[in-house]
Amino acid sequence: LDSQYGTYVWPCAVVLAQYIWAHRRSLPGKRVLEVGAGVSLPGVVAAKCGADVVLSDGEELPRCLQSCRRSCRANRLPHIPVLGLTWGRVSPELLALPPVDIILGSDVFFDPKDFEDILTTVYFLLEKNPCAQFWTTYQVRSADWSIEALLCKWKLRSILVPLHSFGADQEHLASSSLPGRHTIEMMIISLAQSDGT
Repeated sequence: LDSQYGTYVWPCAVVLAQYIWAHRRSLPGKRVLEVGAGVSLPGVVAAKCGADVVLSDGEELPRCLQSCRRSCRANRLPHIPVLGLTWGRVSPELLALPPVDIILGSDVFFDPKDFEDILTTVYFLLEKNPCAQFWTTYQVRSADWSIEALLCKWKLRSILVPLHSFGADQEHLASSSLPGRHTIEMMIISLAQSDGT
């Protein structure tokens, strides 16, 4: 596979797009940021459902940023801003982001070395937007890879969303020509409440 993962539609993106579609009536007017957007399927679906979307991927990944722009043009959404944001780095672009209601991330928990940087960025965004949520799908690649300790460290809580609750438990939905097993999970991450929950 190409080292720039964001040039593929991964099964997680399809599952997250299904969740967005299932909640489409709540999206008009919502401010949405997709992180690690790559091909941008979830962000494009959110925009088509009436959300005000910003797409982002690593500033050091120009092909991924081009892929975001290409997806926008192909879907007649040329007005969607595409930003270079690197996980774990507080940049002028991150500081200048407008308020968000929903952060999207499909398969961003791909490489364990990035997990803390991702959650650092998510925590920063949630602190700036305390009512926001991070909707994320991930592929179970190893029983040894977990973000639970990092969620505790960053005082974040997560709710597992069963795939059957939004019609994403069908085998064909996350099928892929890419190699490997594709067991997908979805969770919603938010700030832990001040009462310790």
